Formats: sequence, structure tokens, C-alpha cells
Amino acid sequence: MKKNIVIIAGPTASGKTKIGIELAKKIDGEIVSADSMQIYKYMDIGSAKPTREEMQGVPHHMIDVVDPKEEFSVALYRQMAVDCIDNIIKRGKVPIIVGGTGLYINSLTYPLDFTETAKDEEYRFYLQNLAEEKGSHFIHEMLKEVDPESYNRLHPNDLKRIIRALEVYKNTGRPISEFQRESKKREIDFNLAYFGLTMDRTKLYERINQRVDEMFEKGLIDEVKKLKEMGYTKDMTSMQGIGYKEVFDYLDGYLTLEEVKDIIKQNTRRYAKRQLTWFRREDRIFWINLDEFSSIDEVLNVMINYIKEKFMII
Repeated sequence: MKKNIVIIAGPTASGKTKIGIELAKKIDGEIVSADSMQIYKYMDIGSAKPTREEMQGVPHHMIDVVDPKEEFSVALYRQMAVDCIDNIIKRGKVPIIVGGTGLYINSLTYPLDFTETAKDEEYRFYLQNLAEEKGSHFIHEMLKEVDPESYNRLHPNDLKRIIRALEVYKNTGRPISEFQRESKKREIDFNLAYFGLTMDRTKLYERINQRVDEMFEKGLIDEVKKLKEMGYTKDMTSMQGIGYKEVFDYLDGYLTLEEVKDIIKQNTRRYAKRQLTWFRREDRIFWINLDEFSSIDEVLNVMINYIKEKFMII
């Protein structure tokens, strides 16, 4: 028997958190976060984590599960999230995956086997040094020879994934794109009621700008100051999240307060655009244009009816 899961995806600031909580209250659900920043402890304001009050008693999972100095992978996310999902189902509740990190959601919605190819730390180190010496474009061109599909898909600056693709080819003799195509043909473990939230672009960007202003009002700068005092540095993966890397630059004197606000708004708008592009490639999503509804209750009614239909609940 496949397990039933609900997914609520979409761009940042589209209202996923609130809708997820309201839906959970209606269908006796629990939230599993699919957000690559909310996994980190101590990083609350910049990651827009829901507060205890906002959660309204709905249990949330996969939030505050990693120390910011620790490395975290998609494979580890899948393993931990599936454990949460199984536990939620065992207790007779409905798992609701909520977030905008496409790779995390894909790890649940496609049967990708991340353990299929062993890591090669020595080769990875060699490629990293080569990239420092000759630039990431040089490594990107190496990929063109063995995996043109990944070469065309990956940005030349996406060094981490370029190195991973080269590593897979070295260890298996097959391009990573081939593994990814094969995996999409295999059965997955879940029945999906997969929602995507969207709205007018101008309205979304206004919401993003407002959210950034609110983050500063809530104390984003003090949050990053505290992280620095705790020993966390700008070069850590956790600090590369939008809102954190920019405030580090402000604290180091490279940006003024107005500049840092504007840059965070601009980077967040660009990120939202990339998220929409990512999710629009997914043909299993039931899109909900929030502009077409006058209340959240109307949205929830549509979602609940769709869930009943997908899971054949009368």
C-alpha cells in the first residue's frame, strides 16, 4: 500500500506556511517542512520559521534539526523526512509537506537513489582544487565531454553539482542525467496530492518586499550578530541563505542598511522566480491561483475536495 502525502509548494512569501497550518487543522494533519533554511537551529527570522503562536498547536517536523556548522544533504533530508512521514501515518495523522526547496520535495516525489554511487572524496578534492586554480568554468567544460545534458542544465557557477556529476561519471561510467531519467520511471513510495500556490507576480513581489522589511523590524541584524558571536562564519553553507550572507556583508562594513535591504529584496524576488520556473516543470501539480479566491476557506475547500478525490476518500 502506498502512503498518502499532501504537498504544498510554491515560491517564497506565497502563503504556504499559513495555508499548510489551516489545512492541517481541517484534516488532522502534521507539517513536514521542505525548506533548506528552516532545518538550521538558531536561524529563525531570516528563514521565516513559523513561531509557536503561528503554528497554532499543529506539530511541525524537520525544523531546527541541524546545527548551522554541520553539512546537510538532500539524501539526509529524504531519510529524516520519510521517518517523520512514517511516524505521522502510524499515529493516524496526515503528513503535509510544506516548502519551496524543490530538491527536497523531489527527493520524496521521485525515487532517486542517492546511495547508488559511492562518494569519492579524493576526486572531489582534486576537482575543487582545480576549480580554484582554473575557475569553475573549466570544471563545467569537463562535464560537457561526459554528460552534455547535465552540462546544459547546470549553471557554470553551480560547482557543487558539477563536481557531483563528474564524480558519478568517474565512479560508474554513466552520466548522472541517465540515473535521473531512469529514476523518474520507477514507482515512488507515495500517493501525492501535490499543490502549487501562485499569484500575480507584482503582488508576490510586494509581499516579498514587505516580508523583508518585517524581518529587519523583528531583529534580523541582531540574529546574525548572535550567530557571528557563536562562531558561525559567512563561508558556511548555512550562511549562504538569502538574508544571512547579505547581513554578514553589512556587519563587515561592505553595505549600508538601505543597500542590504534592497539587495535582500532583489535576491529574494529572483529566487521566487527560479522557484516558479522549477515547479512549473512538474506536471503532477494542481495549481491554485490565490488571486481567484476571496478567502482562505475557499482555498481550503478546493484542496480538501482534491485530496478526497486523489486518495479516494468519501
